Amino acid sequence: MHILGTIVVRPVLPQRIARLHELSRNLWWSWDPRANALFARLGGKLWDELNHNPVAMLSHIDQTELEKAAGDKEFLQLYDQVMGEFDAYMHPKTTRFTTRFPQHQNKVIAYFSAEFGLHESLPIYSGGLGILSGDHMKTASDMGIPIVGIGLMYNQGYFIQRLNGDGWQEAIYNTVCADSLPLEKALDSQGNEIIVNIEMPGRDVSARVWLVQVGRNKLYLLDTQVDGNSVEDRNLSAKLYGGDNGMRIAQEKILGIGGVRALRRLGITPWVWHMNEGHSAFLTIELMREMVEGYQLTWREAIEAVTPSVCFTTHTPVPAGQDAFSADLIEQHFYSFFSRLGMNRHEFMRLGQKPHDPNGPFNLTMLALKLSSHRNGVSKLHGKVSRHLWHEVWPELALAEVPITHVTNGVHIGTWVASSLSDLYDRHLGTRWHTHPDDKALWENASIPHNELWETHNALKAKMIEHARTRIRRRMQRNGYPIDRINDVDNWLSPNVLTIGFARRFATYKRAVLLFSDLERLKKIMFQPGREVNFVFAGKAHPADDPGKRFIQRIHELSEMPEFRGHIVLLEDYDINLARHLVQGVDVWLNNPRRPLEASGTSGEKAAINGVLNFSVLDGWWAEGYDGSNGWAIGTETRYSSEAEQDVTDSTSIYTNLEDNIVPLYYERNEQGIPDGWVERMMNSIRTLLPNYCTHRMLHDYNHTMYMPAGEYGERMRANHFAQARTLASWLNSLEYNWNEVRLEADMDRVSEISKGQEVGIRVRAYLGKLQPEDVRVELYAGPMQDGEIYDPIKVELNYSGYRDGSHHYEGTAIPERTGTIGCAIRVLPIHPALERHVVTNFVQWAH
Repeated sequence: MHILGTIVVRPVLPQRIARLHELSRNLWWSWDPRANALFARLGGKLWDELNHNPVAMLSHIDQTELEKAAGDKEFLQLYDQVMGEFDAYMHPKTTRFTTRFPQHQNKVIAYFSAEFGLHESLPIYSGGLGILSGDHMKTASDMGIPIVGIGLMYNQGYFIQRLNGDGWQEAIYNTVCADSLPLEKALDSQGNEIIVNIEMPGRDVSARVWLVQVGRNKLYLLDTQVDGNSVEDRNLSAKLYGGDNGMRIAQEKILGIGGVRALRRLGITPWVWHMNEGHSAFLTIELMREMVEGYQLTWREAIEAVTPSVCFTTHTPVPAGQDAFSADLIEQHFYSFFSRLGMNRHEFMRLGQKPHDPNGPFNLTMLALKLSSHRNGVSKLHGKVSRHLWHEVWPELALAEVPITHVTNGVHIGTWVASSLSDLYDRHLGTRWHTHPDDKALWENASIPHNELWETHNALKAKMIEHARTRIRRRMQRNGYPIDRINDVDNWLSPNVLTIGFARRFATYKRAVLLFSDLERLKKIMFQPGREVNFVFAGKAHPADDPGKRFIQRIHELSEMPEFRGHIVLLEDYDINLARHLVQGVDVWLNNPRRPLEASGTSGEKAAINGVLNFSVLDGWWAEGYDGSNGWAIGTETRYSSEAEQDVTDSTSIYTNLEDNIVPLYYERNEQGIPDGWVERMMNSIRTLLPNYCTHRMLHDYNHTMYMPAGEYGERMRANHFAQARTLASWLNSLEYNWNEVRLEADMDRVSEISKGQEVGIRVRAYLGKLQPEDVRVELYAGPMQDGEIYDPIKVELNYSGYRDGSHHYEGTAIPERTGTIGCAIRVLPIHPALERHVVTNFVQWAH
């Protein structure tokens, strides 16, 4: 037989249900329970086999199944209901955003991220950063915030994790077919496919733009699998976080520079630019180029024109986690930009280098921090850590004034709350919580009968256990386990046993094996008759992270030991689908990172909103979420002298809490077999954590503290042909030459101890060089002391009292309102009408 070729025969949707095609192409279906149920009912086993991908399912389903559905009254009733909800969602009269900010409803916020975790069927995410980006996009749609997303289309996605018979992680890459994904080629206003070009050393690389519809909002993905690109360049968008620094810088140019150019081709002019982590920081260079070449601004003026409308979110609390490139590599990639921007090599490199380190690497986080006006960490503690970490960017500022705030991460309620639990909330709270889950008053007095909450949780737990067993059997079959071992899996993870989940990226700082520090003590905890404990582990290590892989292998080895078999289980290929089962179905969510290295940690938030109790180190979001009644804390907020001491203290805390608190409370039952104390703690978790750690609250914070101020500030700086930007750039340039002449001499009343409310006099002599008193502000900076720094400061402007004896004189008084040791300092700062109140510079001089 000689086969001439192959063709794909797709089924035809009957007219009565023809809009299933439209629905499958909008990821709204992924967070609407009824839409999920509609596709699941239509596809049956095919729905699970195709990883819940409606686009692929509608391409593979048998035509007779479609005809049958088109004549099924119950199916059609559900179909009509779903399409009605979809239409109402897509075309609302008002939204939360348009009600609160009607004057800004058509102003676009461009949200750049290297990964977007929207659904398991679109594998362009690796972990927490991507899931956050996906939840950010979904919530923006729910709230009506006009956000457009920009990312990369990885046609091999992140790797599929396979564990071999020895428990060693193997990375499998499969090329995904765009035709089977919920995306389509982006077109310009004339209907032409959009291709953008990005300069690389010695060549241009072309990138196609794809469109993913995320509810009301659009996500655009760039892909270099384009005719005309070399094989190497076609592979630039093949893998997420793959390759060396050469591939990484090329990917990040495609994301940042290519992303800006894609938006321009689409006719979109963002009001605010939001960089989610430093991967997209090169967008600021492209925006500067536009200002210089399009509006004839100088590079200094371009910085002042661009920076106001740029926001930056940092997620990494350690220097090693930042993207940094050698000066030679930067020069190869940006040599042409030097002249186009009117900058020399030194001036350009300074944008991404540490101050006073002209030979250091070019750091993208540094670039993002310098060229944004609003910056945030992703939890209160992470904001504090980030201010310490990046104090060197603003070395002249007090630590408390380093301009990095925080917006604590949240999770998307529609995606992560189990549908059965959602129905339970509806019955006892009404439905307003769907649109206003961050309404704290709604949850404060929420009460769900213990028997109903416990019954719902146990059903979810049984579902999770069956899903885990299915995955375990599949892996054992692939690795050639004997049939009796495979059949024994049916007895693993009893629904009646306390089950603790641990699932996350297997980075070493997350200490996945800390639980096993004392195996004998752990055995006594796990196998107390009638009070057993099971553990479920899942997670991927980066393909290049061998220490992380060894953690996975160690857990596999333990799970294979006869005494632990079926009680400690390791599930492979952690993805959104598995995460959904785990955060909804385990009893306790365990998280024990090395404090303070967990920036936020949203998996615990997903568990909390489902009533699963957190048992975590006081790091990331849990440091502010834990109140003593809604879960348990591991260790304390103490600083340790060594990592070994920290490990011993935290592992001991894990064992003690399990022995004394967690296990007894779980097995303490009333006459109906319900653990009332446990369920009340579940209810406390829902009441206190759901409204505070959902993305509706997070986006509310971004709107009020980042987006609106940045957008309005940017408008002012662009007004009148960038008049304020030009003025500010000229003024800052003059300060560079004149500020070194400024110095202060100060003295205070010679008192070492005073009573509360007593007045202290302050006198200052200021030598201002070419500056005038109207150019500066002289002030007292005072507050309580901690670790040699003033925190929670007050600032009191001193009064100008004239020029005499060759200096300007200032004086004032302070009346301390606090008791204890108060640190006092005097400083002078420049002031200018174009300098916004929240904008800081390094032009600060402190009195000696």
